[in-house]
Amino acid sequence: MTAPETRGGDPLSNLRGYATLAPWNLRDLAALAGALLDASGIYPLNAAARARPTERTIRFYVAQGLVNKPEGRGTAATYNYRHLLQVLAIKLRQMEGATLEKVATEFAGLTGDVIERRVASALGAALPPSDRLSVTPGESAPRGRVGRAMQFRAVPSGEAGQPRFRSTHRLEVAPGVELLLDAHHPALRRDPESLARAVRQALDQSGDATGEP
Repeated sequence: MTAPETRGGDPLSNLRGYATLAPWNLRDLAALAGALLDASGIYPLNAAARARPTERTIRFYVAQGLVNKPEGRGTAATYNYRHLLQVLAIKLRQMEGATLEKVATEFAGLTGDVIERRVASALGAALPPSDRLSVTPGESAPRGRVGRAMQFRAVPSGEAGQPRFRSTHRLEVAPGVELLLDAHHPALRRDPESLARAVRQALDQSGDATGEP
């Protein structure tokens, strides 16, 4: 995984703040876990692990014994803070290249405190506190208690569920040439100047190939 941008604050304390939003239904658990991974700037090196947890994914984790069974059944089933930690821990290890079989072996017998610390350490200082997490409205947006808690921080979206207004970053590549990037793009967390040089070189090579000045 690439290293998240540092925002300050204690990751463990920030993570524990989300316990106050529990319990969740399955939809809210999936939405919250995905929002936390997105907000923390976690980008897996393995492309196959980029998918955020879905309701179907979490049901599979429960069926495989990777995540504890919820309280209740069907639409009345609820999930607590430990479930959130388990889902996050699984996705984080997958992003590091671990298989589900390896995850099952590693997590066997681990206490909630150990899992909590592992998740907090992996998410790092970029993990926002619960009163600063933003979510994108749409079909997968949280509802219930977590939805109400985060409603005023929601990112506006278009009719198709895609962000309509986003924070952007202008990167000057060459005189008269700028690269417009999403402010949360992982390239900006690494080395923007190297990106500018690479684009500039690509433009130069393109000019050479076409014979244009």
